Amino acid sequence: MISAAEAGDFSEYSSDAGVKVSIAIQGSDQASPNNDDGSPLARLLAGEEVGDDARAYELVLPRVEHLVTNIDEYESLWREGWESVVAAIESFEKGKSTVVEHAGISVITLAPELFEGAGFSPTRHSAPYTAISKFAKGELFLIAIPNGSGWFYRIDYPYYSWAETVVRPRIARRDFTPALQLLNSRETNGDGRWQMDNREMTSAVKFLDAAGMLAASRLEPDEVAKTIEYSTESSAVAPGQLTQRA
Repeated sequence: MISAAEAGDFSEYSSDAGVKVSIAIQGSDQASPNNDDGSPLARLLAGEEVGDDARAYELVLPRVEHLVTNIDEYESLWREGWESVVAAIESFEKGKSTVVEHAGISVITLAPELFEGAGFSPTRHSAPYTAISKFAKGELFLIAIPNGSGWFYRIDYPYYSWAETVVRPRIARRDFTPALQLLNSRETNGDGRWQMDNREMTSAVKFLDAAGMLAASRLEPDEVAKTIEYSTESSAVAPGQLTQRA
């Protein structure tokens, strides 16, 4: 149960079964408020799509014990999402995707083949946070996805940092103002800008176009990491007000 909660709330990889349970319940390995896919388990029990959270809870909660103790019986609910997690983990294990630690900043470079061979689409794809959390140990994640003309970037805090937990360190928010000024002064792609982005629980900075979608920066990951490292300060902003035992 704790492992499933860690996977569901924080996109953390504690056990195979925990990740599978989380996917079966929430429909994605992403701990994101923007996940609108709905609960596969609620859909199975209702025989139709369930768009109401209250009804989803009513359907799912009585079946949680059976799900946890008989996870293989629910393979149709978690198989696709699980295969994506496994593919991402194998990408890191084989060195195709990499993590380099920079003084509290994890520089994560993702292999293009993780995105179904068609390239990263800012409108369809998200970063594989469950796999990232297994390998990245920093207090800030600089996630770089290669593009033919540059790199798609997003900078995130670890997903657990949205809450105050019992065992995890608190992650102070940083002042990115000087770093953004430097990054924008060095950026050569005039179709986008480095800017703050808090539309997700733990997102901090992205390189975005005028429509607010990820654009391809021409700066290299090491240059971005060094700029962030030397130009940000930790602030006293509390990362969350909720205490979690997961």
